[in-house]
Amino acid sequence: MTKRITVLGTRGIPDVLGGVETHCQNLYPAIKARYQNEVDICVIARSPYVNYQRSVYRGVKTRSIWAPKKKSLEAIIHSTLAALATRFDGSDIVHVHAIGPGLVVPLLRLLGKKVVFTHHGPDYARQKWGRFARMALMLGERWAVKYANEVIVISEVINTLVKNTYGRNDAHLIPNGVNLPAPLDPAIASQTMTQFSLQAGEYIVAVGRFVEEKGLHDLIEAWKQSGVSFPLVLVGDADHPTPYSEKLKQLARNTPGVILTGFQRGAVLQALFAQARLFVMPSYHEGLPIALLEAMSYSLPAVISDIPANLEVGLEPDAYFPVGNVAALAEKIASRSNLPTTDYQHYLARYNWDTIAEQTMQIYKNTSNKSTG
Repeated sequence: MTKRITVLGTRGIPDVLGGVETHCQNLYPAIKARYQNEVDICVIARSPYVNYQRSVYRGVKTRSIWAPKKKSLEAIIHSTLAALATRFDGSDIVHVHAIGPGLVVPLLRLLGKKVVFTHHGPDYARQKWGRFARMALMLGERWAVKYANEVIVISEVINTLVKNTYGRNDAHLIPNGVNLPAPLDPAIASQTMTQFSLQAGEYIVAVGRFVEEKGLHDLIEAWKQSGVSFPLVLVGDADHPTPYSEKLKQLARNTPGVILTGFQRGAVLQALFAQARLFVMPSYHEGLPIALLEAMSYSLPAVISDIPANLEVGLEPDAYFPVGNVAALAEKIASRSNLPTTDYQHYLARYNWDTIAEQTMQIYKNTSNKSTG
């Protein structure tokens, strides 16, 4: 019998920037390709981020539901509307991603749904949230972990949190994944270099949202202190303009050699990764960083902060620097910007989307066998 899965908690697919979004864009087509007629999957998107009402992406149905584009209200209002919509969509299982949308897990259970919840990280640790938002996110985490039929965590760090804080010892550790790069289109590669006035192999790249916990302000200062002559390319922007994002962009514009590309995806993002000299991630907070896995798939030498989620990837010790230490970051940029490409294939073996799809499908099967009570 075909299992009908509804997914909520993501801004949308395809090509919407964000870790949860990249996770969903890769996971659900992989499940659909592997299990074909065994599953019918619909991913619910937030209307401001997509240009469709209903569509299909690589065999996965997509549907948009209205959301206000206001960071403090977007996730909870959209998730509530999406949860109510599942009452009429015939879904057997609802898969909820992230702790903000996790607030609706009890509602879904009251509606008679079986729920799988994926914990992508304690978002209340992000600097951008005020006191009320932090409390709401912590409540979402508590309710989702307590009331979901099955819980998935993307890192051992989160698994330990779930065990120690909530006593939930049966969570499934299934990491994020990464795809091996497709061959680089020479025309797009050249066009991208021209567009941003870059030389292949002669720039440093960082990828992420322009939010405080990504540490990009530290990176600009460290790059200046490092003395390297290569441009610093910041790929990303903010979902919603904030005082921090505007200040960061102004800092970048005022710093010769720093290049802002805005949000990039697809072939252009591939070209920026593939032709970089060094990847840097100075984050203060991550769940399991897909951008780092992507950089590793392109064999880029890396400099990353020593937060637990980054340490869990297990790179060579010299790749890490103490989070927030600008001088140490500057030294790492200087010393590692001349490294040759690095073969990370033995690291990436556990981040295979086909394996992740198989593990997730097994959880759906387990969930189907549980009562809704």
